Amino acid sequence: MYLKSIEISGFKSFGKKATLDFNVPISSIVGPNGSGKSNVAEAFSFVLGEQSIKSLRGKRAEDLIFNGGKDATRSNRASVKLTFNNIQRIFNIDFDEVAIERVVNRDSSSEYLINGSSVRLKDIIELLSSAHIGASGHQIISQGEADKILNSNIRERREIIEDALGLKIFQNKKDESIRKLEKTEENIKQVESLRREIAPHIKFLKKAVEKIEKTVEMKEDLTKMYHDYFRREEEYIKFEKESIASEKNPLIESSHKLEKELAEAKEVLAKSESKDSRSDEVVKVEGKLKEVRIFKDSLMRSVGRIEGEISSLARLIKKQNEANSAMSKKTVDLSQIENVAKQIDLEIDGASENDFSKVKEIFASIKKILRDFIERNKENEDKQAIDDLENEIKKLEIEKSGYEIKLKDANNLEVELSEQYSFLKNDIEKEKDSNRDAEKSLFRIVAEQNEIRGRLNGLESREFRLRHDEEELERELQEASILVGVSALHYKDFWPTNAEGVALSIDQVVKEPRQVQEDKKRAMEKIKIRLEDAGVAGGDEVVKEYKETTERDTFLEKELTDLINSSVSLKNLIKELEEKLATEFRTGVAKINSQFNQFFAAMFGGGSASLSVIAEKKKKKSDTDLPEGESDGEEMAEEEETEEGLEIEVNLPRKKTKGLMMLSGGERALTSIALLFAISQVNPPPFIILDETDAALDEANSKKYGDMISELSKYSQLILITHNRETMARAGVIYGVTMGSDGVSRLLSIQFEEAVQVAK
Repeated sequence: MYLKSIEISGFKSFGKKATLDFNVPISSIVGPNGSGKSNVAEAFSFVLGEQSIKSLRGKRAEDLIFNGGKDATRSNRASVKLTFNNIQRIFNIDFDEVAIERVVNRDSSSEYLINGSSVRLKDIIELLSSAHIGASGHQIISQGEADKILNSNIRERREIIEDALGLKIFQNKKDESIRKLEKTEENIKQVESLRREIAPHIKFLKKAVEKIEKTVEMKEDLTKMYHDYFRREEEYIKFEKESIASEKNPLIESSHKLEKELAEAKEVLAKSESKDSRSDEVVKVEGKLKEVRIFKDSLMRSVGRIEGEISSLARLIKKQNEANSAMSKKTVDLSQIENVAKQIDLEIDGASENDFSKVKEIFASIKKILRDFIERNKENEDKQAIDDLENEIKKLEIEKSGYEIKLKDANNLEVELSEQYSFLKNDIEKEKDSNRDAEKSLFRIVAEQNEIRGRLNGLESREFRLRHDEEELERELQEASILVGVSALHYKDFWPTNAEGVALSIDQVVKEPRQVQEDKKRAMEKIKIRLEDAGVAGGDEVVKEYKETTERDTFLEKELTDLINSSVSLKNLIKELEEKLATEFRTGVAKINSQFNQFFAAMFGGGSASLSVIAEKKKKKSDTDLPEGESDGEEMAEEEETEEGLEIEVNLPRKKTKGLMMLSGGERALTSIALLFAISQVNPPPFIILDETDAALDEANSKKYGDMISELSKYSQLILITHNRETMARAGVIYGVTMGSDGVSRLLSIQFEEAVQVAK
C-alpha cells in the first residue's frame, strides 16, 4: 500500500480533525447526501495543489475553511495532510515516509509542506508528477465529471492523457523553457540595443585615445631626444669651461710676470741719466698703444655681445616662422568677429528681395569681407611679432655698425702707433749702452703682452659664447619640464650612444661638431610645435573613460554571446522535449487503446473503442498591419493554426452507433469509465478516487463495474465514494460519514476482514 492516510482538519465540513487510514486495496466512503463525503475527494484535490477554488465548490479561499455551526466555532485555518509509504521510492525523495500538507488561512494565504518543511507549489507538483499524481488528473474522478473526457475538446483530451502518462513534467519543462527563451530573446534585443547606443561613443573615444597615444609617443620621443641633447650639451659646456680655464690661467700668470718685468724696465729707463727725448717718446708711444688696445678690446667685446643678441633674435624669428608654417588654427578676438558680423548685416540690410543682381553683389561683397578678415588675421598678429624682432635686430645692427666704425679707427690708430713704435725700436737697437738694453726688453715685453692679450681676448669670446649656450641649456631644461615633465630632467642617467647602440667616448661627445647639436635642436623644435598644436587636455580621463566603455562593451559582447548560446540551447531543449513528448504520447496512446478496447468490450459485451491522434485546423484573428489611424473596414484578418489532439471512436455491439453524440447517458458513463480505467492501467497511480461514478449504472452494469474495480485494485489503491451496494461489497473497509446538528462531518469505520473474524 502506497497511500497510508489522509488527515483533514478545518476543511469545509470537517470542523474537527478526522483521519482516514487506507490499509486495504479498496476503501469505500458512504453516507447520506449532504453529509460531506464528497468533501473527502475535494480534500485530496486541495492537498495535491488544485488552484481553482471553483472546482472545489467555492468562490474564495476562505470558503474552504470550516465556518462554524450551531454549537461549533469556526476555524481560522484549514489543513489536509496526505501520508505515503515511500519505502519503494515512488517519490524521488530519500525518506521512507512522505507527508504532503497544505494549509490555507482566512487571509487567503496558502502554505505547502513536505515532511514538515515549507516548500513551493512547484516542488509539490514535481514530486507528485514523478509518481503520476496530479491535482485534478485522472486519479480523481468526481461525481458528474466521469464523462468529462468525452465532453472535452481534442486539445483538453490530449492534456488529460499527457497528465495520465506522466508527461506533465516534460510539458512543464517545455513551457518553462519557452518562457526562458522569450526572456532570453528579449535580453538579447536589450543588449544589442545597448551596444548600438555606445558604439558611436566608443568610436569617438577611440579617435581621442589614438590622438593621446600619438601625443604620448611624441613626448616619449622628445624625452629621449632631450636626454641625448642635454647630456651632450652639459658635457660640452663642462669640457669647454675646463679647457678655457686651463688655457687662461697660464696666460694670466705670464701677463702678471711681464707686467712686473715691464715695470722694472721702465724704472731703469726713468733712472737713466743719459735718458734722451727718444726714450720719453718710446714710453709715451707705448702708453698710447696700451690705451688704444684696451679700448679696442672693449669694442670687440661689445661687438661680440651684440652679435650674440642678434644670433639669439634670429633663432627666435626662425622658430616663429616654423610655428607659423605649422599652425592649423588660430584664436581670434570676439570683437573682431562681431565687427565682421556687423559689416555682413549692413550689406544684407541694403538688399532688396526682388533684385537678384543686387543679391549677387552682396554675396560677392560678403565673400570679400570674409577673405580679407581671414588674410588679415592670418598674418596680423604673427607678422607683428616677427616685425618687432626684426626691428630689434636692426637697432642692434646700427649699434654694431657704430662700434665697428670705432673699432676700425682704433685699428688704424693701433697700426700707426705700432709703426711709430717699430721705428723707434729699430733706431734704439742701434744704441749699445745699458739704457738701450732696457729699451729692448721693453719692446720684447710689450710684444709678448700683445700676444697674450690677443689670446685672452679669444678666450673671452669663447667664454661669452659658452655663457650664452649655458643660458640656452637652462631655458631648454625649464621648457622641457613643462612639456614632458620631470622625466626630461633625468638626463644624467643617460649616456649617448651611436647608431648601433654602442656608448660613445667622452672625446667623441665633447668634440662633436656643433652643427650636429643645432640639427637636433631644430628637430626638437618641430616636435614641440606639433605637441602644442595637439593640445590634448584631460588625456588621463579620456583614456580611463575609453577603457571603462570598452570593458563594458566587451562585457556586453560576452553577455550577448552567452545569451545567444543560451537561446540555441533552449531551442534545442524545446525541440528535444517536443520530440520526447510526441514519441511518449503516441506510445502511450497505443497502450491506452489496447486497454480501452478490452474494458469497452467487457462493459458492453462486445464492440470496439479507440483513441486516434488528429490535427484540426483552427482559425484565429489577428490585427492587420494597417498604419495607425487608417482603416479599410477590415481591421481583423483570419489566420489558420493547426491544433493536435485526440478523437474518441466507439462501435457499440448490435448497433450502428459510432459517434459519441449518439450514445445514451448510461452508455456515455460506461464508455468514460472504460476509458478512465484504461488510462489508469498504462501508468498506474498509487491511488484512484471514484466519487459516485457508478450513480448512473443499473444493477447489471454495476456488477461489471465492480468486477473492473476488483481488477484495478491490483495496480492502484481505490477510494470509492458511492451509494451502490455492489460497489460497497468490493471494499475492504467502509467509512461512514455523518453530520450532526452542529454541521460537523464525522467518520465511522467498518473493517470487513475484522468483522468476518469476529463473526467466526
